[in-house]
Amino acid sequence: MTYPKMMELDPSSLKPNPWNTNIVTPENEAKLEESIKRLGFFRPAVVREIAISLISDHKPIDGVVLDYEILGGEHRAQVAAKLGLKTIPVVNLGPIDDLKAKEIGIADNSRYGMDDQLAFAELIKGMGNAEQLKDFLPYTEHDFTDLFTTSEIDLDSLGLDENFEKEPEKDQGEEPVQPKAPKTHTIIRYKVTNRDAEDITALIERTMQDNGFTGSDDLTNAGDALVHLLFAGRNQAAAKDEMDDLDELLDGADA
Repeated sequence: MTYPKMMELDPSSLKPNPWNTNIVTPENEAKLEESIKRLGFFRPAVVREIAISLISDHKPIDGVVLDYEILGGEHRAQVAAKLGLKTIPVVNLGPIDDLKAKEIGIADNSRYGMDDQLAFAELIKGMGNAEQLKDFLPYTEHDFTDLFTTSEIDLDSLGLDENFEKEPEKDQGEEPVQPKAPKTHTIIRYKVTNRDAEDITALIERTMQDNGFTGSDDLTNAGDALVHLLFAGRNQAAAKDEMDDLDELLDGADA
């Protein structure tokens, strides 16, 4: 037999492995059930073959009685059995050892990448609203709130010029280009909700105007305004602490 092998098996006949650490909450189990109802069993379970006692209802295969142990998709298989599905698609990896089985189980339950949050938010928004999606997608109400309010500060609205300069190509025989001056600034971007983006943008614009941050390129001016706001806030907090300490001393002197 060649492995991996695609099969159709009764989900109630599949045996869970004893080391699965993946826990599904009742809320997510309900979402998983709704997902299978809505989308079907589109992702096969992953199993391995294990030999079992000859005292079994299973049919012998080449003289050996086999059982199928789940390495990936245990909860999907359990929900499928609960829904009364007679068979589900299964990828049979054959008689692999315990170490390899554990490695595959961990890899199956993991993701190797992460979503671009802005792109993912746009994808989700194009599929419907939170009420339409929350019943079968594995995200909490808080997750959906973040996704549907995700934005980023519109730097273009500030008229900022990132001033990226391409180093000119030099002709053959031209004198070597002198080393550039040390880098003194770093471009930083942050993701904020729509609720905050407009206020932050307006505050930066106003701070640039009120404090005369106009001597450099627009992007540096905006950065200077942001640093000014941060230090001003810190200084105000320090001044308040000093006043509180002074009040305590005066109260003690009056006592």
